[in-house]
Amino acid sequence: MHLQTLLPVLSALGATAAITSKPPVHLWATHYNGNVYTLTLKSNDLSISQTLDTCGDMPSWLTLDAHTRTVYCSDETGTADPSTHGSLTALHVNPDGTLREGAVAKAVGGGVNSVIYEAGAGKKFLAIAHYEGSAISTFALPIKQNQPALQAFHFNLTRPGKVAQQDSPHPHEVFLDPTGSFIVSPDLGADLLRVYAIEDDRSGKLSECPSVNVTFGSGPRHGVFWTDGSDRSAGLGSTHSQKTEAVGETMMYLANEIGGTMMVFDVSYPRSGCLSFEKTQTMVPYPGGVMPEGATPAAISRIGDDFYVSIRSDQGFASSDSMVVLDRSPEDGSLELRDSSSALGKVPRTFVINRAGDLVAIGNQASATVAIVRRDPKTGNLGQEVATVQVGEPGKVGTAEGLSSVIWDE
Repeated sequence: MHLQTLLPVLSALGATAAITSKPPVHLWATHYNGNVYTLTLKSNDLSISQTLDTCGDMPSWLTLDAHTRTVYCSDETGTADPSTHGSLTALHVNPDGTLREGAVAKAVGGGVNSVIYEAGAGKKFLAIAHYEGSAISTFALPIKQNQPALQAFHFNLTRPGKVAQQDSPHPHEVFLDPTGSFIVSPDLGADLLRVYAIEDDRSGKLSECPSVNVTFGSGPRHGVFWTDGSDRSAGLGSTHSQKTEAVGETMMYLANEIGGTMMVFDVSYPRSGCLSFEKTQTMVPYPGGVMPEGATPAAISRIGDDFYVSIRSDQGFASSDSMVVLDRSPEDGSLELRDSSSALGKVPRTFVINRAGDLVAIGNQASATVAIVRRDPKTGNLGQEVATVQVGEPGKVGTAEGLSSVIWDE
């Protein structure tokens, strides 16, 4: 055979070898049984490579500091009663992707979500949303053994909620605005967006901004910001006024668990030093515009103008629940349903898109599975199943049992 004839064959073989020789990818998952799991994805095989008894009795959420290779794990044990408490555990990443336990700090009870933020000079801090603890707390990083919280904001209801689940304030998430200057926390119990400005004095302390009322009975759970990319704050100083004067168009998208809706907000940066929100749309992120009885939106994520929401307990695909894809209008930022697909399990509490944008890991709480599905980076559509693995024992729907979170190691 001539060399010219062989070249395409050799090229194809080389491409195949490159694909099959990709190093394994790692993920970590938490389960309410008290374990944190290391998962290994190699080709189309997803397996458990480590089971670590750590992070208290109810490991609930993982946040990775990629620079220090430390995973911070929140324990959901405890309530607003100060005689009870949860914990925050530092888990150090070994070269093979497995974890080893480091320092453990006592925290307010009920930690369900966390985010790392910076406050100048490279100093890092962690904010935690405490669902049953009715609080938001912060810690300086890296944590030390028995380190106390930097701050703890405790909340009380000023009026009864619409449903029994709104018996007290329930912060469900903490996430950063596009400038990294503010933290927003949807409070499911109080129907509020709690907003905090990050102080400029390198202390990492938060100052309270006016809260934003959400429609009574909505039960805001998770949110995500969108920006047009014209944020020019990186070349400016570190003060809030300098950063926010350079921000382009910004919007926020909110998933409401109890109301079964998505809300869209225009976001502005007034000179007062806090964020301002104006609601522009409320829609139901489900085929036909009606959420099935008992079904609720859970997690939300986006890449560009492609938005993804997991739907719990809709049983939209035989015995499995749903993932929905939403399109953002370039005209006014409103959302419209594009498609729905199987979550490949029951109660998709969390999901995460990898950095390449070609894989999505879905954490199904009740079935206690992690399912990996393909995502088309060009169209944004979710595709076929890559692999699924059982992680711990299944949990009963509607309880704090089963798989609680999953993240990629990247």
